[in-house]
This record gives sequence, structure tokens and C-alpha cells, in this order.
Amino acid sequence: MSIKSLIRNIPDYPKKGIMFRDITTLFGDAEGLREVIDTLAGEFQDQKIDVIAGIEARGFIIGPAVALALGVGFVPVRKKGKLPAETVSVEYDLEYGSDIIEMHVDAIKPGQRVLILDDLIATGGTALAAIELVKKAGGVPVSCAFIIDLPDLGGADRIRNAGVPVFNMVEFEGE
Repeated sequence: MSIKSLIRNIPDYPKKGIMFRDITTLFGDAEGLREVIDTLAGEFQDQKIDVIAGIEARGFIIGPAVALALGVGFVPVRKKGKLPAETVSVEYDLEYGSDIIEMHVDAIKPGQRVLILDDLIATGGTALAAIELVKKAGGVPVSCAFIIDLPDLGGADRIRNAGVPVFNMVEFEGE
């Protein structure tokens, strides 16, 4: 069974006209979940990653498993106000308004090579903010990795144009 076939499509969620890509069905399938972790770890095993930065919330699910497979640490990238110690933050634009992501100021040591991980890349705003956050902390963003790319929304291209390579496992075009 393919990874793409394990992703449930939910029309008109969270609003009319949106096709939501639900990966909970993928995570509920042991073989599919293992394939995700093995593929992501395999892709980056020779790139000398020091730490994985997982973006809230689904990056928290796959990030630690990939970190364990690579023998590296995991850093959560969270929405503002969710981390208890001193943080570094980045504000970024959304379709309507803005948001802020943070991580602990001491989570990444200067010069550490960081893999940024999340489940899906759409417009790229959050991932670009995570790249900026890693740089602010002194880290080196080696790559961004996603299970799903929605190429029509251009996020992966925006990340590449910012000088960071992108890896994804599946694409959903035109939807």
C-alpha cells in the first residue's frame, strides 16, 4: 500500500473549498508509519544532522522518531507562549494576519546542523519562519522535510528560493 493511499482526504475542512489531507490514518497504519520514519531517516542519514526541529503539532509526532533513528536530538518549534523557559521567536505572515513561533533560546547550539520537519508544506510561511528561527539561534538549516507537498501553493519553491533544500514523500497537485 502506498503512503499516498493511507492519507485521508476530507473535503471542505476547515472551510469550504479546502481539501484537508488527514495523516492520522497514515499514522494509524504501522507499516505506513514505519515507511515514513524509515524514508525520512534514510534520506538524511549521510547529511550529518545534529538535531531535528519539529514544527507544532504534527512535526512533534514524526520528529522524535526520525531523531531516534538518526541518533540525534529533537527540538520542538511551538506557537507563542507554549514553552516554559526563555525563548527566541519569529513573527510571520498568514493569509489573514500573523502568528509567532518560538523555541527555547538554548535548544540549538551555534553551528549545529538542523533538519526542519513537518507533515505538510503548503504556502511555506511556517517553515520559512522556522528557518529564520534556527538561524537566529545560530543553527544551520540543512533541509526541510515533509510527508506531503501541495506544489500548487508554492511553499516548497519559496523555501528553495531561500536557499534551503526541500524533501517530500508525496504530492497532491491541483487540489
